Amino acid sequence: MAAPMRGMSLLRQAFQGLVRPAGGQVCRQVQHRCYSTPGHVQVDMNTETGVATVRLNRPPVNSLNLDVLTELSIALEKLETDKSCKAMVLASAAPGIFSAGLDILEMYQSTPERCVAFWRALQDAWLNLYGSRLVTMAAIEGHSPAGGCLLAMSCDYRVMAEGKFQIGLNETKLGIVAPFWFTDVMLNTIGHRETEKALQLGALYSAQQALSIGLVDKVVPLAEVMPTVEGELKNWLQIPAAARVITKTSMRKTVLDRLRSQKEKDAQFFADFINRDSVQKSLGMYIASLQKKKS
Repeated sequence: MAAPMRGMSLLRQAFQGLVRPAGGQVCRQVQHRCYSTPGHVQVDMNTETGVATVRLNRPPVNSLNLDVLTELSIALEKLETDKSCKAMVLASAAPGIFSAGLDILEMYQSTPERCVAFWRALQDAWLNLYGSRLVTMAAIEGHSPAGGCLLAMSCDYRVMAEGKFQIGLNETKLGIVAPFWFTDVMLNTIGHRETEKALQLGALYSAQQALSIGLVDKVVPLAEVMPTVEGELKNWLQIPAAARVITKTSMRKTVLDRLRSQKEKDAQFFADFINRDSVQKSLGMYIASLQKKKS
């Protein structure tokens, strides 16, 4: 099982995007239609089943920078308006990793203007995912820390590969505070007490640990992640769509509206916070430690 070990190595040396990608693939066609993207997000639309597979494609670790988040938002918006699309599977095109989270290079020594633009892109991507009418499932075939965990939690159902992969919101270990909407999503997923511990400790959980606290819904061998997702989708798609969407919307509306009502305030707070000397120093030390491990 070389893939999990390779994933762990990538996580150590390139967590949150310290290695820039060599380039991305354009999506490939499955069944009848394919949404073209600039390269970091593949969208395969199966028009026979109405299921779209969205794969993050920014190797080696799918770090979420401004471009990736913008492309993800565009892809989700297109699927949302496609009446033939019933469900979306969020996955990775990179082995051993779901997403290493936000690109730390977007936060280190960046201008306030760039920070605000970056954060707005993250807000929009999350609002489109968490508020989607579609059945959404995360196929977690690798590590999923920080922003990767947020994307996974924002889906309706999560299937994770067993082994040495980890998942969690570990921002505090970088000297960063998870914003209120990250917290809200985790609260709705695993409850108050587990969230309180997880966020303070910056905890990363194994697949089995994540399953035990409800952070993921099922753990299976790596090769069975996608087949398991496909099987679960059949169950979800049997439910009358209108009733399911109304139920989902009513349960998520409060959390969505909370961010919508203060998007600009939240973006400005992030820009101000991330540019504090103490935070920049912490980020710089973290980058230096990873570069030392690489050498």
